[in-house]
Amino acid sequence: MAGFIRLHALLVDDDTLAQVCRDLPESACREQPRNYGVHVVSLGLTKIGEGLADPKLVLAWLLDAIGTPTWALGLLVPVRESLAMLPQLAISARIRQLAIRKTVYVFGCVVQGAAITGFGLMGWFAQMFSGAVAGIVAVALIAVFALGRSLCSISFKDVLGKTVDKGRRGSVSGTAGTIAAVVTLLLALSYSTGWIPLTVPVVAGMVVLGGACWLLAAFIFGSIWEEPGATEGGIDGLAAVIAQLGLLRSDARLRRLIVTRALLLSTALAPPFYIALSGDSTASGLGTLGPFMVASAAASLASSYVWGRLADRSSRRVLMVAATLAALANAVAAFVALAMPNLLETALLLPALLFVLMVAHQGVRLGRSVHVVDMADRDNRATYTALSNSVVGLILLAGGVFGFIAQWLGIGAVLAIFTLMAALAIRAAAGLDEVQAA
Repeated sequence: MAGFIRLHALLVDDDTLAQVCRDLPESACREQPRNYGVHVVSLGLTKIGEGLADPKLVLAWLLDAIGTPTWALGLLVPVRESLAMLPQLAISARIRQLAIRKTVYVFGCVVQGAAITGFGLMGWFAQMFSGAVAGIVAVALIAVFALGRSLCSISFKDVLGKTVDKGRRGSVSGTAGTIAAVVTLLLALSYSTGWIPLTVPVVAGMVVLGGACWLLAAFIFGSIWEEPGATEGGIDGLAAVIAQLGLLRSDARLRRLIVTRALLLSTALAPPFYIALSGDSTASGLGTLGPFMVASAAASLASSYVWGRLADRSSRRVLMVAATLAALANAVAAFVALAMPNLLETALLLPALLFVLMVAHQGVRLGRSVHVVDMADRDNRATYTALSNSVVGLILLAGGVFGFIAQWLGIGAVLAIFTLMAALAIRAAAGLDEVQAA
């Protein structure tokens, strides 16, 4: 436990033990140094797991390598993202009934770890399945993983708000993201150079290792000290959904944040189209995707901690800057695709644009997470998180239409739409409150 306190002293540049907390009761403030370290280590492990088992790259490659149908690859990301968000309206009502909510996060980590471990084991024993059966199993495992992610998403923000003071929450995610980015970058470089061979058993083993990271994160997070929270006023089932949806009419701040998040979905939806623009159509081509993996990991490494610290000062401005970067990257990519397609053969152009886009994506993730936590109070934080994630999850399901637009009008047209979305997000983010100043 002393190690967690030393980690807090290393990462936070003030005399925390002597400073009065702005948003925590005295008992929680005393435990903050140790809790801060637990958060960083546990969250870092889950982010390392995400790097080792990235659905957009690693899991998709693994499915392709073992011969699963194309429909299975196409369902990985939509199922993962939508099922991680949509159940949260109902889940938040039940979480509110629990005075201690860290157990929800621990259980969610265990579910995610078990699902990803199962995915890796399926890769090891792929010869026992037909391609179609492997595809069904893979999508089912990703669905289970997404449900565990849903539990973690809503409970983490609630526990973070109860255990780490306003002004330090962004650095938790930023530090954890930086640690994980180093590990992911080393893996990407190893794949790109051939130091780690790109074989099914090796990649499947890395996926199993990613699952183990989630299990270890659950164990560590269980040691956090959490003060009991309010349990009264919670409702369940359809009544909870109706009551919480009413916030969309009555709470202008939440409504604007959801609009901003919806417009910034372009940062999450655009990367596959960058990869498609590269002309990489070789089977099991993770080796050729190495530069994109490096760009993604390097973007996280270069920006996560910085975004986190900036978000502690102004999450509103973080979202504005991230939207600007996304608009610039998508605009250049769209222009090249539509007007100068010969430039797509330039080896480093698309990875460089992806780097800028992923820097923006890291800013979006950290900025909106810190904003919703600091905007809410102890009693409605879980509700705000669940409602915003559920609405954005519904919108994300509709994101599949961009694949049809790309087929009809070309990838350049899709990237032009993403540019417009990001540009509109700048204006939407500018209208958010400066919640860190409250």
